[in-house]
Amino acid sequence: MCAGTSGYSYAEWVDAGVYPAGTHAAGMLPAYAGMFKATELNYTWYQMPKARSLARMAAQVPEGFKFSVKLTRTMTHEVDKTGWIREVLMFRQGIAPLETTDRLLCVLVQLPPYFTRTPERRIYLAALLDELAGLPVAVEFRHPSWVHDKVFYEFERRAITLVTVDGPDLPSLFPRLDIVTNRRLFYLRLHGRNSQGWRSGNMQKQFDYNYSESELKALAETICNTLGPAADTGAVFFNNHVRGQAPNNCRRLLNILGAHP
Repeated sequence: MCAGTSGYSYAEWVDAGVYPAGTHAAGMLPAYAGMFKATELNYTWYQMPKARSLARMAAQVPEGFKFSVKLTRTMTHEVDKTGWIREVLMFRQGIAPLETTDRLLCVLVQLPPYFTRTPERRIYLAALLDELAGLPVAVEFRHPSWVHDKVFYEFERRAITLVTVDGPDLPSLFPRLDIVTNRRLFYLRLHGRNSQGWRSGNMQKQFDYNYSESELKALAETICNTLGPAADTGAVFFNNHVRGQAPNNCRRLLNILGAHP
């Protein structure tokens, strides 16, 4: 199993003591790779990954380090119905250096809250997964309409990982489901449980949450007793990045897991 944080390039993490004083953006990935064995690349949601850039990143991390690469928004949030297949091809070309160096953990398909389970969107998601065939893929839903046995069965058939989402307990969000649909990989994303911050729509407030010791121990129990036994390996990523809470929580979880019988 590998664990880390959603993104690693946060200036506030220097002030929070996560990185040494004076650490610049260019030095954050090597510093991060000295603490954790995997990370999620958030920037690839905003812009198409470039092979040259990812090759440079792959060269900065030690052997065994893994990247989960978020699918670009032009295939999830701002889909061009006539050009999205071309976007998938560009994405696959961009992440190729991670595949060839065995640094690719998976492609993370994060779908928006308004992506409801309609016939049209079901068809699109199936077509998107077809175009991503051959890559390890994990899908994170945000809308609860996707809680359906047919979805889980189809993911099992395709060997697609359903992301276990830990977040606020709000009826408008996809709930926490400790279900493993892909024997090869379970994937747990921890957004924090700040309900008030989530309702605000402010990202800095949404992800401002510090998991308590009891919450981290309960998560460790779930990993050891439910998620872990159902998959060959797993990934755990903390997204509560505000004030360096994500790396601090991740380190503590790893310590708890290391002491777990």
